[in-house]
Amino acid sequence: MADTVPVRCPSCRRDHVFASPVYPCACGAPLAPPLLHAPPEPITHRTWTDDWVTVRCLACGRQDHWPQPELGCPCGTVLRIPVRPVSTPGPGTPDTMSFAARPSHIPLPRTATVPRPSFRPVTIRTARDAVTAAALYLKWLGFQDVVQPEVRPLSGIDLRGPGLVAQVDPSTRPATLRDVECLWLNGLSVSAAGVFFSLAGYADDARSRADDLGVPLFVMDLTGSPQPVNAAADELISTGA
Repeated sequence: MADTVPVRCPSCRRDHVFASPVYPCACGAPLAPPLLHAPPEPITHRTWTDDWVTVRCLACGRQDHWPQPELGCPCGTVLRIPVRPVSTPGPGTPDTMSFAARPSHIPLPRTATVPRPSFRPVTIRTARDAVTAAALYLKWLGFQDVVQPEVRPLSGIDLRGPGLVAQVDPSTRPATLRDVECLWLNGLSVSAAGVFFSLAGYADDARSRADDLGVPLFVMDLTGSPQPVNAAADELISTGA
């Protein structure tokens, strides 16, 4: 089974249970980063090198780089979950530990009205990967004909579809109030719903404004798995497009 650890957000003191995401090793065996029972670290600045960890496959011994596990708290804080270094022995007999062969996915809430298969994310390594991951997620929600322009327009809109505009912020800073308002205005001008995805979370005033305008906000980690951070996003997951 994948490691599971309790996590308390240092910003809002909300308690979570985090399960280590499972990936396929090159040998085909399921592999999950082993988690440390240690306080999480809020992410205030991102670098691509810090967002990867070395993990050893217990089936074949191969060591490779995998996305650093992260948790997006509903308060908007993104937490880095500590991972046990490959040189540090864990409790019990880790060399014989096995992990369940299941893909990482986002569970549907019980209020969901339309059954969907599990969402299968794509690993984010570049800014364009982040846009691709968001496009796949929107299609999973039921939006049709979601397209990504070859060159990002000046409007900042990364994805469009019938009745939809979406912005994806892969930068290392939280999305700002202006970012949210610009997305909303773009949607208003074409009678479309706006959806925002961010890797670094949202400023407090941006979250508050999104709540006022009904703009769904999602945070993404490097596994490409969006997590809702406001009520509008929860509702979108429940009802779909």
